[in-house]
Amino acid sequence: MLEAKKVLIVDDENKIVDVVKSYLEKEGCEVFEAFDGKQALEIFKRINLDLILLDLMLPDMTGEDICKIVRKESRVPIIMLTAKIDEASIVAGLNIGADDYITKPFSPRVLMARIFAIFRRLNEEIVPLSNIISLKDDDLVVDILKKEIKKNGENVKLTITEYKLLMTLLKYPHKTFSREELINTTFRENYEGFNRTIDTHIKNLRQKIETNPKEPQYVITVYGTGYRLGGEEDEKKP
Repeated sequence: MLEAKKVLIVDDENKIVDVVKSYLEKEGCEVFEAFDGKQALEIFKRINLDLILLDLMLPDMTGEDICKIVRKESRVPIIMLTAKIDEASIVAGLNIGADDYITKPFSPRVLMARIFAIFRRLNEEIVPLSNIISLKDDDLVVDILKKEIKKNGENVKLTITEYKLLMTLLKYPHKTFSREELINTTFRENYEGFNRTIDTHIKNLRQKIETNPKEPQYVITVYGTGYRLGGEEDEKKP
């Protein structure tokens, strides 16, 4: 399950980094190391990560501050690692966007179990695409095999970029994507443009598939985060 996953370990304790890295690499992960906040953010901006293991007490900035910065751009899973065991700290960490919280000292095997659990949840969010998908009582119909889109029975002509964006949202109907995540998931290394350019593609897609682009039903803006799929989905097979 973890093969080829890119994981960032952020901790100023070399021993912890070495042990956790060893366990992750045995599962086939590509592991990145950061021993302070500055290093962590540099790696985050450069690498499309699948998971961040984040110590809260770092020499230059707090893990909470790092988490807040990451959450402005990405929904990458974050597990906080810390010696803070009080309830208030745990609740605060989860409220600012952490996906899980494990206190030090911890068992590497328990940590790995938590990591596997996070990726299982993510996999459950992925809905395999059937041949034909309809939204809101056939108001919008997507034929995967023919690569055809119909709005109220009329064919809609999408650009390749618009079509790929719609396919990504349909494939992950319960996920809210940041701009960067939407780009990376849809295009990988083949996207040319700035993150904000994706807003223009989304705007153009809405013009073609929404009844009222100013009040979208299918491509929903989650303010402060990004975009997600809207509409009541009904999967059909011929």
